[in-house]
Amino acid sequence: MNPSIPQKERITALDIIRGLALFGILFINIKGYIILMEGTEIPVYTGINEVIDTLILIFVEKKFFSIFSFLFGVGFTIFASRAEKRGDKPLRRFARRLLAMLLIGIVHFLFFWGTILPFYALLGFFLLPFYRARVATVSRWLAGITGVYLLALIVKLTGGLSSFSNVLDNIGADSTLIFIMFLAGFLVAKADLIRRVSEWKKQIRSVVMGVVPIVAGFSIWIWYASQSGAENVKLIVSLSTIPAVLFYVSSLFLLMEHERIRSFFQPVARVGQMALTNYVAQSFLGSLIISLMGLETVSPVNVVLIACLIFFVQIIYSNLWFKFFAMGPLEKVWRFMTYGKQKAKKTNSLQT
Repeated sequence: MNPSIPQKERITALDIIRGLALFGILFINIKGYIILMEGTEIPVYTGINEVIDTLILIFVEKKFFSIFSFLFGVGFTIFASRAEKRGDKPLRRFARRLLAMLLIGIVHFLFFWGTILPFYALLGFFLLPFYRARVATVSRWLAGITGVYLLALIVKLTGGLSSFSNVLDNIGADSTLIFIMFLAGFLVAKADLIRRVSEWKKQIRSVVMGVVPIVAGFSIWIWYASQSGAENVKLIVSLSTIPAVLFYVSSLFLLMEHERIRSFFQPVARVGQMALTNYVAQSFLGSLIISLMGLETVSPVNVVLIACLIFFVQIIYSNLWFKFFAMGPLEKVWRFMTYGKQKAKKTNSLQT
């Protein structure tokens, strides 16, 4: 979510990947758009529903909100560095931006209990101390936190240190994963790697090829664990997330180096360009569709159908919107809350 980049300076690949991340998030959030009443039976899925449910677990669960978190970290770097170049106080401005997101998120929470916006805003404050740090320092912190996170998951998976179960749960929580992705995105942008993908193609390809067998191994493990009804499936999914995200993001950046592929995905870039608006809108569109369909529970088949329908609507809406306006409606509100009336006008004039 980064509406503050001038159109001529936007990195199209980031908007495309952000749009795709929003699509992936839908597959997880849709079930949360319906409030289950006490006593509602959750059906046991069989056949095609069982297959789709397992595939979502393998390829989507935790992966796409992690990609979204990675891009949040990228956005922090871009936003703060641009603020500093304008002579603004980057950390104070970003802190105000986070407070604005927190307020928007609280309002969104009234309509959708699963919103990530307040959570992102609060975790985002932990990025502030890293802004002035050197790339090497951030790298060490990222490696250390990632190592502790993975170790906690492995210990939980093996059943060790049961007396420290609560501590391990906190370390291996999604909040830690989100912050790891925040920090990874911040590091990649700080090192200016996103603008230099073409220079690092060989290294990125090596990373992709290196993680392919890891991702494949985890996919097979999750499949069999899910089919056997193993209790530790969620832990395996958590362990698989970092290599999977590394594979997804690296592959997508390589693909976006091809002009034809970028052109094909340009409509998706518009969805990512107004990510805040579209993320919030998804919960309302999802709830409306579920209500119109009269669903008490949402099967995996329905998840796929509803996700595709919502995303198709958002592609059309986003592309039409940008024919008339420079930024999304909630992005404009967010900018106003970040800069105030006079600052917002000044910033807009600099970016047109």
